[in-house]
Amino acid sequence: MKLYIVGAGPGDPDLITVKGLTLLQEADVVLYADSLVSEELIKKAKPKAEILKTAGMHLQEMVDVMVQHVKAGKKVVRVHTGDPAVYGAIMEQMALLKKEGIETKIIPGVSSVFAAAAAVGAELTIPDLTQTLILTRAEGRTPVPEFEKLRDLGKHQCTIALFLSATLTKKVMKEFIAAGWSKDTPVAVVYKASWPDEKIVRTTVEHLDEDMRKNGIRKQAMILAGWALDPDIHDKEYRSKLYDQAFTHGYRKGVSTR
Repeated sequence: MKLYIVGAGPGDPDLITVKGLTLLQEADVVLYADSLVSEELIKKAKPKAEILKTAGMHLQEMVDVMVQHVKAGKKVVRVHTGDPAVYGAIMEQMALLKKEGIETKIIPGVSSVFAAAAAVGAELTIPDLTQTLILTRAEGRTPVPEFEKLRDLGKHQCTIALFLSATLTKKVMKEFIAAGWSKDTPVAVVYKASWPDEKIVRTTVEHLDEDMRKNGIRKQAMILAGWALDPDIHDKEYRSKLYDQAFTHGYRKGVSTR
């Protein structure tokens, strides 16, 4: 007995993986988070599939439905937004399914962090500038572990992607500045990356809260912060050694520039 957890991607129905789409089209039963997953994607399920919206369900209710259908011999696919591994709340589902003897198979999806980076034309790891990307969220009603406070993570001075933080931008600003970030550090906010109503706001740490408020963004936003988001980054001399003509690797001999 097996249940499939499929990453739907960030929004654009074409950004689901081929494997994910195949499973969706084969499923007898499809459960999806209707508040986050594109209806256009779910329409690609086979006509006779039973489609169940889960935004109004609590955990046990949702798992009970999955168990019922899997044990009835049906192919069941649970569709999650983005990639299930990042803030997907899948582990709690898998734990209950395991108790019922049901195996889970996860199909990865395109995370909103990468859709947001693509939307603003950014590379999040720039040679000689930053080689680290931190995926995290600001602390709100749900606490973060003691050693993962944003102020502490910010001290690394690398690129930081903030999930689930659109209503906590005043705290984000405060924590970044306390971590030693300059107020003019670039920030790119992408609302509903890859959706038809996607919106991009370029700002700085100092003006983050104000600019998000002006644009009415208080949910479904990815916040990308750090100097990799500098809109003028293309004019600066940060270059990877990978394509340097003097750099030798297994597929190419370096050419001396002397």
